[in-house]
Amino acid sequence: MHSFSYRANALLTFSLTILALMCAMASLTDNFNSPSPTATVQILNVNRFQKRSNGDDEVAITLNISADLQSLFTWNTKQVFVFLAAEYTTPKNTLNQVSLWDRIIPTKEEAKFSVKPKNKYKFIDQGSNLRGRDFNMTLHWHVMPKTGKMFADKLVLPGFRLPESYSYR
Repeated sequence: MHSFSYRANALLTFSLTILALMCAMASLTDNFNSPSPTATVQILNVNRFQKRSNGDDEVAITLNISADLQSLFTWNTKQVFVFLAAEYTTPKNTLNQVSLWDRIIPTKEEAKFSVKPKNKYKFIDQGSNLRGRDFNMTLHWHVMPKTGKMFADKLVLPGFRLPESYSYR
């Protein structure tokens, strides 16, 4: 007959194997979800557009962000981290990304929202490259599951332009 420790070891090994298989199957079911999030972003006001003392451009804006990210949620979703970034090109850099706003969405009910924030983080360009600059607003999201791998995606919203001249309000 086998000892108690041998039986406990066999039971623990079997239990952990079944748990690992269940977690793998659970994370595989997320591959069948085809999310279709929607979003719109508007610039309501350019509150301040100035050249800082070190020569960098700084912009403060008021945004209108409406999004429906409910399709990102499945039974395996713990939370979604979402952020809005301004993306533009300059002669020095092919891609500049400036994060303007972010939020953690813990439930599906909170994934449909409309907010009118000022940019949470400073919109600063290292240089004088923002006057009259065309840029895209890009809504990025990272889905954090209860089990399995995290995935990220984005929605690019083109057609934004900054003023040609500085304004000090």
